[in-house]
Amino acid sequence: MSYKFNVTRVQESSISKVDFNNLPFGKTFSDHMFVADYINGAWTNLEIRPVAPIPTHPGNMAWHYGQAIFEGMKATRDAEGHALLFRPELHAVRLNNSAKRMSMPEVPEDLFLQAIHTLVDMEKAWIPPQTGSALYIRPFMYATDETIGVKASDTYKFIIFVMPVGPYYTNPVKLLAQDKYVRAVVGGVGEAKTAGNYAASLLPSTMARKEGFDQVMWLDGVHKKYIQEVGTMNIFFVVKDEIITPNLDGAILDGITRKSMLELFKDQGYKVTERPITIDEIIEAGQSGDLVEIFGTGTAAVIAPVSHLKYKDTTVELDMSKRQISKWAYDTINGIRNRTVTDKFGWIVEAKP
Repeated sequence: MSYKFNVTRVQESSISKVDFNNLPFGKTFSDHMFVADYINGAWTNLEIRPVAPIPTHPGNMAWHYGQAIFEGMKATRDAEGHALLFRPELHAVRLNNSAKRMSMPEVPEDLFLQAIHTLVDMEKAWIPPQTGSALYIRPFMYATDETIGVKASDTYKFIIFVMPVGPYYTNPVKLLAQDKYVRAVVGGVGEAKTAGNYAASLLPSTMARKEGFDQVMWLDGVHKKYIQEVGTMNIFFVVKDEIITPNLDGAILDGITRKSMLELFKDQGYKVTERPITIDEIIEAGQSGDLVEIFGTGTAAVIAPVSHLKYKDTTVELDMSKRQISKWAYDTINGIRNRTVTDKFGWIVEAKP
């Protein structure tokens, strides 16, 4: 199905004010955004318009009861200047899985994809040319009923904006694992990309940064010993010649970069295992020398090598000169995204209106 979007363009672009050689992550917005309203059981008022604040009533249910979900995607450019999207259909599926868990309406996949393609094509001049940089795409949905009372909203707003970004991490990441705070439990909302999950992570993440660490590596909420994920990414371990990552158990986000790297590793013949992993197992592997690499995967983080992991009184330091697998992963996934590496799985699509 093809949808008609009302388009209002800015009178003058702000792109000339942007220093593409100095792009902090998440600070610079492009000119336009896509907006749609869910009213009377249907998505309507489909438009692309200049980025601007959206007036919101103080009784908006999203503020009080947390019905808010989002996705994170990236667009890159090839040598010919085409705007490229990486597996956008999987983001549509994941957004709708989050919507179902949060009792929110689904966005038809064809509407989601048409909106992404149209907006990215309009804003393709904002895609940074530097390696490791990209146009970050943020689709999100939130409740808009002006009502106080715990129930699902009847109305919603779906918005997509885009922003040029540099690398999320510019140095190897230092992780702190702790068993006081937990991120999610099976049966909760851990596998949904919902705003409250990230709000709940802020206190322990702030505490970790005060100790000199970049992120928390979360343990399960029941036994407090099984590794789940990091606040901004899924997590992988290379132990001897095996690549290991926690299996999806309903409390871990089903990362699209994670999924893609598992397919690429298996295609390359690496020994790959998805299974429960205890923090003690990883600390012991680090002390014995069997732990070769730790790295995270995510849309924002891409492939982020880990240099330190602390748990209780033990800190494991990784030798960054040995990080062959994560380096190959980083070069490969970025190469696929800008078409300098063959896309044998057909993951890349050109953004076309």
